[in-house]
Amino acid sequence: MKQESWKRAQESFNIEAEAIKITSGSIDKAAFEKAVDMLAKSIRIATSGCGHSGIACQHFAHSLCCIERPARFISPSEALHGAMGFVQKEDIMVLASRGGKTAELIPILKICKEKGVKVITVTENLNAVLTKESDIVIPMKIKCESDKYDSQGTSSFVALSAIFDALQVALIEETGYCNEQFALIHPGGAVGERLNK
Repeated sequence: MKQESWKRAQESFNIEAEAIKITSGSIDKAAFEKAVDMLAKSIRIATSGCGHSGIACQHFAHSLCCIERPARFISPSEALHGAMGFVQKEDIMVLASRGGKTAELIPILKICKEKGVKVITVTENLNAVLTKESDIVIPMKIKCESDKYDSQGTSSFVALSAIFDALQVALIEETGYCNEQFALIHPGGAVGERLNK
């Protein structure tokens, strides 16, 4: 491996660690509290995003299911072909878009408004359409991506995932979720073996 490659790899850890620190410092406590309260009381939760944001949203939907908050990731393409039937009035849609301008998410936002579905958006752009039309906005902020071209979804993915993880652990406290519940729905793997001893 080239020396420069190793140097870039080491820098990546530092850049991404800084991204989490910056995001943590920029979180709006009031918006975060409202989001946790809304997610704790919801019957169904949907998540949606494109690219790396979509992958983070898929993970968040799974994490929510792991604490018995019924959730589903809806791909933006499937959303416009009937999948938005999953959400009903008073349900929650979580959208993620670093730039806040993801064209594929705008129609989803409009459907949510028509159906009375509450929208939580995580974005870096506080002046975007998604931001202005959402019920709650959780800001994320990074200095740069960790690749040398500042174009890959690296630091932004890590920061977004950290926000979703923070929401999940807050929900565990808010709802009183306990490991005994998790043991029932997670009997598989090393975690299941540990929980069900």
